[in-house]
Amino acid sequence: MGTPCAIVGTGHIGTDLLEKLVRSSELDVVAMAGIDPDSSGLARARELGVWATDRGVDGLLERADELEDDLRLVFEATSAWVHRQNAPRYADAGLTAIDLTPAKLGPSVVPGVNLDDHLDADNVNLITCGGQATVPIVHAVARVCEVPYAEIVSTVASVSAGPGTRQNIDEFTHTTSSALVDVGGARHGKAIMVLNPADPPILMRNTVYCGLPEGYDAGEVTASVLAMVDEVATSVPGYRLKADPVIEPGEFHTPGGVVPARVIALLEVEGAGDHLPGYAGNLDIMTASAVRVGEAFARARRHAEVPA
Repeated sequence: MGTPCAIVGTGHIGTDLLEKLVRSSELDVVAMAGIDPDSSGLARARELGVWATDRGVDGLLERADELEDDLRLVFEATSAWVHRQNAPRYADAGLTAIDLTPAKLGPSVVPGVNLDDHLDADNVNLITCGGQATVPIVHAVARVCEVPYAEIVSTVASVSAGPGTRQNIDEFTHTTSSALVDVGGARHGKAIMVLNPADPPILMRNTVYCGLPEGYDAGEVTASVLAMVDEVATSVPGYRLKADPVIEPGEFHTPGGVVPARVIALLEVEGAGDHLPGYAGNLDIMTASAVRVGEAFARARRHAEVPA
């Protein structure tokens, strides 16, 4: 039996996360909470034999009391505003929150970069879909040379952006920009999000620009980026480069100063198709990352409970 966990939020992200969690050997999803009694997410949970409530966090915390000490983790798949209201209640109930919104109340976690760094926190943040896709690339460059400036443009299919995503656009930009620095390792960072209305819908696409310093090693930069793409793809199989990284020499003026070159990486993310269509790679990378983080917490909890 895996570590018991719950999902709050019954939209596309919550439902896709549900499909992934029921396959996990390390996590046991025991509850799902929302506020819409007609939610297809709640209906799917019940089909899968998962206890479900339309009474939101009130219903979940009552269920947590019934489970006593068994429920350990809660995945927040609502919105930044809602998570800010819920987080203190999770903390009071002794639940560790894995936050899939841009609320950023706890430390930011990107599995390919700092998966094991914050396993003692009671609230961790998965930044944004753009952050999960691009911060690993910035970190890959930063681990072999200084990155004076990083800029990313994340483009997703408009139909894959639900109400929660649209309400959080400002938080997306701020949270992702900060993560390029705080987690990725760039000295300065900037993020841009584009909702593309094309029909048929496009796959998630990300362009990452990293300024390079004097004395950079082109071979090291390229090899580090390629290795990071392979690392992320272990949990997000649709994560791939459209072409090998391109290094452009020149004189580029950035907020981090004038740099003699930049590396450009063009990424594409295709979803696994668990609940969402393949073009919704932006949502799939969030739920896949959430499962990986939850499993890391589960392993840490089990290790801590083993007698010395």
